[in-house]
Amino acid sequence: MTPELGQFALVLALCLALVQAVFPLIGSINRTPSWMALAQPLAWGQFVFLSLSFAALTYAFLTDDFSVLYVAQHGNTQLPIVYKISAVWGAHEGSLLLWVLILSGWMVAVASLARNLPPEMLARVLAVMGMISIGFLSFLLFTSNPFERLFPIPMEGGELNPLLQDFGLAIHPPMLYMGYVGLSVAFSFAIAALIGGKMDTAWARWSRPWTLIAWVFLTIGITLGSWWAYYELGWGGWWFWDPVENASFMPWLVATALVHSLAVTEKRGAFKRWTVLLALMGFSLSLLGTFLVRSGVLTSVHAFATDPARGLFILMFLCLVIGGSLVLYAWRAPSITPGGGFNMLSRETFLLGNNLLLIITTAFVLLGTLAPLLYDAMGWGKISVGFPWFTAMFVMFMPLMVVIMGAGPMTRWKNQDPKALLRSLSLPFAISVAAGLLVAMPFGTGSWSAGLAVGLSIWLLTTLLYGARKRFQNRSGISLIKDIAGRGSRSWYAMWIAHIGIAVFIIGVTFVTQFDIEKDIRMSPGQTYEMEGYTFRFDGVKAQTGPNYRTQFGTVRVFQDDREIAVLNPEKRTYTVQTNPMTEAGIDAGFLRDIYVSLGEPLGGGDWALRLYYKPFVRWIWLGGLLISLGGLLAASDPRYRSKVLARLRKPAIQPTLAAENHS
Repeated sequence: MTPELGQFALVLALCLALVQAVFPLIGSINRTPSWMALAQPLAWGQFVFLSLSFAALTYAFLTDDFSVLYVAQHGNTQLPIVYKISAVWGAHEGSLLLWVLILSGWMVAVASLARNLPPEMLARVLAVMGMISIGFLSFLLFTSNPFERLFPIPMEGGELNPLLQDFGLAIHPPMLYMGYVGLSVAFSFAIAALIGGKMDTAWARWSRPWTLIAWVFLTIGITLGSWWAYYELGWGGWWFWDPVENASFMPWLVATALVHSLAVTEKRGAFKRWTVLLALMGFSLSLLGTFLVRSGVLTSVHAFATDPARGLFILMFLCLVIGGSLVLYAWRAPSITPGGGFNMLSRETFLLGNNLLLIITTAFVLLGTLAPLLYDAMGWGKISVGFPWFTAMFVMFMPLMVVIMGAGPMTRWKNQDPKALLRSLSLPFAISVAAGLLVAMPFGTGSWSAGLAVGLSIWLLTTLLYGARKRFQNRSGISLIKDIAGRGSRSWYAMWIAHIGIAVFIIGVTFVTQFDIEKDIRMSPGQTYEMEGYTFRFDGVKAQTGPNYRTQFGTVRVFQDDREIAVLNPEKRTYTVQTNPMTEAGIDAGFLRDIYVSLGEPLGGGDWALRLYYKPFVRWIWLGGLLISLGGLLAASDPRYRSKVLARLRKPAIQPTLAAENHS
């Protein structure tokens, strides 16, 4: 009866979500404290019942309960335990259950940690999250039931997709979902503020740490996905502008703009309308990504194969969320005051410029992702928008974005003296131009693309170092540890680390794109091959057996200056149930380069086709992603977000209109 208990827990969670979406919201409007107080226990109740449901599905996989259709389709008695657990979210129904469980976890976090919020604001935020929960729980119960029974019961299951039988894919979806769903918190804060008419700096301060944490998870999830694609798919790529990759990248771009816009709203009271709109856009794009992944309208290695009914449900929910939020925004936006003014040359202007570039980039990615669908739907024929178009589009905006990133932190809030700014930027500019030219010249790399990348990265680093020098001069009596621990200072160091991550990322992307070497060769056992100063010796292939697969296990020894530096073991696996061959690359990882070997097809007589790669600076891509994530985490941990000063912002009564609150 465990599956039935799991389904019953889902039904109870839906009932609690219905109550949570209605009564706390009404209580916040008619000022009924007892109704507002329901929001927190209801959020906890949802979390408890969804945890029970998730545990029931996990138990079904661990015990190989093939009477459950979802387990029969994606489980197998030979699966290692770690993949039996990851199989719970390895396909549509289970991943959706994980989604709503994470949503309930975010609700509990808000209910437990946002104690400084006014009761009416907390009730509205949790009520909006309850509405979102209603949509996904209804989708789960009515179109995607993970506990549906199967009769007759099969003796063996269909097995988890072999591509997903990897540790990276076991942790990648939860991280990505934490980011996707976390943007619902920023969305809920924005909707709650619009409902109550409270669009002040306190709202931005309440919302910013939650947005930062969601953005960090989304960054980690995308970084993990790129790393997984690199070592698992066997072709050495780290990003292919796949439609589902784009579906996660677009919310990240908007969330990046939102994080910076919230900083301006919090510090200067500016960008209020823009910030709210970004919060609505971020979660809307998360829902769009869900639609693209689960509707079956796009073909992708990451997509779930689903029927059109599911896609129609999500599309209706997407239209309801986007349409309803935009109607509310259109109603409230005229009442939102502009906030703090600023001159053309100011930090606010640079931040706004970068925000606009991020949104324009998002629009181009969205256009390229949906263009094939639009052309097909309108009967204009078939088109393919691939890697070259996306890369050209991104390269078009990235240099200007990086220039602004370097100049922005050097600029004062509200008003900046042009001559003083030019004096501050002249030395970083000269150093970055000189470094770029040195790399681009024939005695360097001979690549203008590499020169531009190095110049932009040096520009970022030198402006950061110059800013750090000025900061330490102004705070000469304060130690570094005390400065980092101080209120408000941590965000500056977070920006510093995250922008270094961008510089590292740019170097990694450019050098691996411009200077990687790929060779497809035929090798016999004992044969050697020279590439980029390395000698590769192929020692042959042996047949081996894994827990649920058979593998052709290759051995390639790598030498440099007659010294063995690595033994690589590329594999060609065939899984027991799903017999499509899978490639496992052999990789010798290094800080400045990777050596990557992929096993192809047997050619007879012991000969095999091999693909050899030399990939300079490829690890810098993921190092940059980790530094960016670390910066976001440091910013979210700023003590001022836990400060009792928020308690002084609590109001005893709800302001009836935004104009009245601004007047007060």
